[in-house]
Amino acid sequence: MSFFGKMFGKKGEQAPTTGEAIQKLRETENMLIKKQEFLESKIEAELDIARKNGSKNKRVAIQALKRKKKYEKQLQQIDGTLSTIEMQREALESANTNTAVLTTMKNAADALKAAHNNMDVDQIHDMMDDIAEQQNIATEISDAISNPVSFGQDIDEDELEKELEELEQEELDKELLGVGPSATELPEVPSDEIKEKAKEKKKGLYSQSATAADTDDKDLKELMAWAE
Repeated sequence: MSFFGKMFGKKGEQAPTTGEAIQKLRETENMLIKKQEFLESKIEAELDIARKNGSKNKRVAIQALKRKKKYEKQLQQIDGTLSTIEMQREALESANTNTAVLTTMKNAADALKAAHNNMDVDQIHDMMDDIAEQQNIATEISDAISNPVSFGQDIDEDELEKELEELEQEELDKELLGVGPSATELPEVPSDEIKEKAKEKKKGLYSQSATAADTDDKDLKELMAWAE
């Protein structure tokens, strides 16, 4: 098998899923990052050698700088590879997300189609009309039950009103007859009590007259004494 066959697989071989491809890219990315860190440490080490031998051993310093350049070139290549792998990984992750979203949407569409499979729009409209009709019937029945049934509608209301007026007039006559006591029902006053009250009143008048006369005599005497 050729190198590319080993690397990319045989022709007609089933392609890996997006999840598997993303996992492989992450593994490769981690490996390159570790190699990148290793090269950075090697570059620092060669720089230290060049600094230490710059004035003492010029040949050793130049060899160290050459190795540093080689490591820097490898590091630059790894940086480019990491950028490419990162773009591929992000594209695969986006494709994987889109695939999951589309799969979910398709499943939802299939479920909705299955739910509507046994439904007919005309049948739904007919069913709703039947429901509305039955609701109207139920309302009419409730109204009929709630209305009181009237019995005895053949009674003459004018006759009832006349009878009521007669009853009211009868009650009014009773009230007028019982307004106050008659002359025959007035209580009798004893004659002896009347005579006694008359004597007391007359005696009081005599007493007031005597008191007034005594007062006048006293005033007259004082006036005559003052004149002398």
